[in-house]
Amino acid sequence: HVSNVMACINPVDEIVSQTRSLGAPDVKIILDSCQSVPHMPVDVRTLGVDFIAASGHKMCGPTGIGFLWGKEDILNSMPPYMGGGEMIDEVFMDRSTYAKAPARFEAGTPAIAQVIGLGAAIEYLNKIGMDRIDAYEKELAAYFMKRMSEVKGITILGPPVGIDRAAIVSFVCDGVHPSDLSTFLDMEGVAIRAGHHCCQPLHRALGYSHSARASLYFYNTKEEIDSFIDILRETLSFLGDGTNDDIDDF
Repeated sequence: HVSNVMACINPVDEIVSQTRSLGAPDVKIILDSCQSVPHMPVDVRTLGVDFIAASGHKMCGPTGIGFLWGKEDILNSMPPYMGGGEMIDEVFMDRSTYAKAPARFEAGTPAIAQVIGLGAAIEYLNKIGMDRIDAYEKELAAYFMKRMSEVKGITILGPPVGIDRAAIVSFVCDGVHPSDLSTFLDMEGVAIRAGHHCCQPLHRALGYSHSARASLYFYNTKEEIDSFIDILRETLSFLGDGTNDDIDDF
């Protein structure tokens, strides 16, 4: 739904409509919404997909849990992938019947603590309001892109300034490896991610092996963005060739 590298917000409803109209009306479509559900309102009824997956830890919940939403008729037509308690209806010596979804896919003891934590996180986000989170993050994203475009010696991946995008910025630096950059930023108390972000084919297509990524959420502020820009410039000047020599001595 939203690229965790490019930050682009894909027009899923249009993509689904075109896919189904091009000779594949019955194709089953699974949407990775891990980068969208925590950040914006998502209405499964308008997207036209058959399944949606999201992860808990990206939406203020615990690690080790997420969710899969699917159309009820499709879920009930699918066989279970794992056997165990609570997923059966009746058991005979030569056959078994299975409970209706979602129980047929939740064999054994569930992750009770994680489910409770994820439920609390969902209630927390809904109490804030996904519309409010979306509007604020769009404001942060626009400001972040403006400030990042002022930094010399970096190439920003994804839509340019002026195009709606998620509040993340992936970038590559002239003469500085993303892993070195992340290590030195970490020493300054700044957390970014460096690597291929589980998107090696995309990085190959862009001509890079790795990139650095700075991500924002609704708890971040414009003042923190300004601090990040200052520390990024200092770090690039220290590691690189002085492309940010317009900054004050540090």
